Amino acid sequence: MSTRPPAQRKGSIWRTIQAVSWSFVGLRARGDYEKDVEQLNPVHIVIVGLVGVLVFVGSLILLATWVVGK
Repeated sequence: MSTRPPAQRKGSIWRTIQAVSWSFVGLRARGDYEKDVEQLNPVHIVIVGLVGVLVFVGSLILLATWVVGK
């Protein structure tokens, strides 16, 4: 039984944003997904995902308000 230290994940914030954006659209290549799993920090993915949802919902609210206001 070998005890290896946990792997250091060195994914950038830009790569995390790209991965979450592609996930929102639903288009992601398996190879890219596997690279993301190895490199990206899960906490960063959750934070970027929540911010993305807030921006998406906020933009829908602004769009609806703008359309109804006309």
